[in-house]
Order: sequence, then C-alpha cells, then structure tokens
Amino acid sequence: MSATPTPSSLFPIVTSNPPASIDEVIRIMEKLDAALTENDGLKWFNLLYLQVTHQVQQHPPQDGWKAPIWLVRLDVIFATLYFNAIADSLSGKAIPSSWQALFEARQRTGIDRIQFALAGMNAHINHDLALALLAINNEMHQGFSAGTPEHQDYQHVNDLLEAVLPQALTLLATGILGQFAEDTGKIGKLLAIWNVRVARDLAWAFAEHVQSLPPPFQSFALASQDQFTGTLGRSLLVPIQ
Repeated sequence: MSATPTPSSLFPIVTSNPPASIDEVIRIMEKLDAALTENDGLKWFNLLYLQVTHQVQQHPPQDGWKAPIWLVRLDVIFATLYFNAIADSLSGKAIPSSWQALFEARQRTGIDRIQFALAGMNAHINHDLALALLAINNEMHQGFSAGTPEHQDYQHVNDLLEAVLPQALTLLATGILGQFAEDTGKIGKLLAIWNVRVARDLAWAFAEHVQSLPPPFQSFALASQDQFTGTLGRSLLVPIQ
C-alpha cells in the first residue's frame, strides 16, 4: 500500500503558483489528483471538487454570468483556502477543525470514497465559503442583498451543484480506473445528512451575519462555526453499514 504523499510532493503544488483564474485552480487540482494515491481520502474530495469545478465552468446561465469578475474572484479565493489548508497541514501548522476532521482520517480504512468526498465538501463549504464571501466583500463591497447580480450567479452555481453532485458521487462510488467500490445507495443516505444547496445558502446568510458583528464577535462566531463543521465532518466519516 502506498504511503501518504510527503510534503515534498504536495507542498510545491499548493504553494508555488497561487491561482488567479479558474483554469489555474483546475490545473492545481489536476496536479493534486496525479500526486494523491488511491488509499488517501483526500484524493476523493479533490477529484469531486475538480469535477464540479469543470461543470460550473462549462455550464454558465443561458444569458451568461451577471457578475463574472466577482464570480471568478470568489472561486479563486475559495479554492485558495483549500490549497492553504493542505499547505498548513503538511508544514505542521494549526488547521481549522473542519479540515482536521478529514485530514486525520485520510488513511483510515473502512470509509467509502464518497464519505471522504462529502467530508471535504462539508469543510470547504460550511467553513471556507463564508470566509471567501467575507474576503470578496472586503475587496468589492458588493454586500449580501438577495437579487443582486452576484447573488443570482451564486444561486445558479447552487442549481448546478445540486444537479451534478449526485452524478459526481456516483462516478466515485462505481468505479475509478475500472474499480467497483461502494454501494451507491449510500449516496442518498449521505446527501440526506449533507445538502449542498442548504450548506451554500447557510454560508451566504452566515457571512452576512458575521459582517454585521463587531470584530471580537466575528472571531467568536467563525470559531464556533468551525467547531460545528468539524463535528459534522467526523459524523460523515463514520463507516456506513
């Protein structure tokens, strides 16, 4: 069985060239996919993330994105938080509880690929997405009102993810490189626990709430959310019978 990739193999991938576009985000995730071994749970989240990023890139609304500059920048900030979590973990720095739930289980046996994938989605959306929304609001000051061009694009991404996530999880479950793995009936059980649209809508609402708080309370709210997300991530990584 292959060992977990060493910092020398993954660290340069996530630190050498910070992405500035969705194409660059995809290239980094493709390099991670090539470097991660099949017994490493992180591989399955990374592959799911890569698949859904391709889908978002290839399926804009019929009338085009309404705030394309904002959307690309959000995607880059968002993905960079994932790459930074890998880099910090490899270099021995403290990482959020939400990501620790996945990283501590990367080599654990008895856990399905789809569980690793959803545990990563949980960390990335329930923890990182609000941080990305707060960061881009500090840059562009677009606010969090419903019905804005930014919010309409955000909702279209929700529609895409809700449609493609079950298909992407089925691909993970029914065979990578010709292998047949988990019972795909488990996908429905997991999606009943963790719903991507609900998670993204909550991230938007949570970012709006945090933005309204005084700075000391912002830190407390973000820390509490991280702890909750870590607990949920660990529940997603319990072997399913």
